[in-house]
Amino acid sequence: MAPTDDDGRTARPASPAGTTPPAASPAPGAAPLGARMPRWLPRAMVLALALIAAFQLGSWAFHQLTGLLINILIAFFLALAIEPAVSWMSLRGMRRGFATFLVFLGLAIAVAGFVTLLGSMLAGQIIKMVEGFPDYLDSVINWVNETFHTHVRRVDVQEGLLHSDWLRKYAQNSAAGVLDVSGQVLGGLFQLLTIGLFAFYFAADGPRLRRTLCSVLPPARQAEVLRAWEIAVDKTGGYLYSRGVMALISGIAHYILLEALGVPYAPVLGVWVGLVSQFIPTIGTYLAGALPMLIAFTVNPLYAVWVLVFVVVYQQFENYMLQPKLTSKSVDIHPAVAFGSVIAGTALLGAVGALIAIPAVATLQAFLGAYVKRYDVTDDPRVHGHRRRGTGGPGMLTRARRLVGQRPAEEPEESPS
Repeated sequence: MAPTDDDGRTARPASPAGTTPPAASPAPGAAPLGARMPRWLPRAMVLALALIAAFQLGSWAFHQLTGLLINILIAFFLALAIEPAVSWMSLRGMRRGFATFLVFLGLAIAVAGFVTLLGSMLAGQIIKMVEGFPDYLDSVINWVNETFHTHVRRVDVQEGLLHSDWLRKYAQNSAAGVLDVSGQVLGGLFQLLTIGLFAFYFAADGPRLRRTLCSVLPPARQAEVLRAWEIAVDKTGGYLYSRGVMALISGIAHYILLEALGVPYAPVLGVWVGLVSQFIPTIGTYLAGALPMLIAFTVNPLYAVWVLVFVVVYQQFENYMLQPKLTSKSVDIHPAVAFGSVIAGTALLGAVGALIAIPAVATLQAFLGAYVKRYDVTDDPRVHGHRRRGTGGPGMLTRARRLVGQRPAEEPEESPS
């Protein structure tokens, strides 16, 4: 029996004098005594923390610069849109910067003229409504008195409105919101200035920008970049050209209707309908038709109905007759793809995405179409939607008849004995 010590543990045999006892072997899975941390572990931890910090910093910077990036994207597509006009003038001996300035000057004059005409129209309508408000109020009061046998007077209504808490709170809120509106207006003007400056530089220094991009790419990639750039210019310019033609036709058609009905400001309303319906996707038609209907209603309520019917009918004519012919060569994409691209662009970038979605998708489709290999389709009736008889087995009606015919007849009941 092995000797034990006082604690009950097995006593170790004493080592001979002058010798060192052997070290105990470590338990399985335990780190050896005196083991050090691997040299790569601190560096890996520092690298992981640095990557996490860089990702967080990049994410924060991206969210802070989202507005600027969107403005640059808008400016790039605007530069692509005016590229054909600038190139046409520069090829005839005009300096590219001066040609870009002339194009922007023409756009600024057109926008300023449209805003001035629209503002004068709205101001005139507001003045007319304010001047005719007493007459409208008298007609409403007379109708209420005759219908409900009351004795309401206009003076009482006016005094009640002037001394009401609702009007006082509304005036206070409006006064407090003036600063917010002013800030939004200044922010919008600064955003337009930013877009205009970037678009001017993109259009004026287009060749230099292309050379800079191609200088860091091999020759094969340079050809692909230049091809994609050319396709983007053609599709964006073609999209705006087709939209401009449709806006002109729509404006003339609605001007003729409004002039025939005797609606005031018919030329301005025609320009409004043409531009808004074509350059604001999806809901532009409804926004464009609302203002002419409202002004026509002030002339005669029946005229508003006529305007609504004309807007709906013309929209169908434009969707099925006019738009396919004008956009078949410039922006050749399926209507379902165009609608889906507008929805996706709106979900990603809002109104900006809805505006640039169609030319962006058309550019991508044309660029990929040059690299996708296509084959001749076999002459099969199923390609045209016709099913071939005898290949798909018996039809459903035939199979049902066979099942009914194979069902065993019911056995007759036995008569009681």
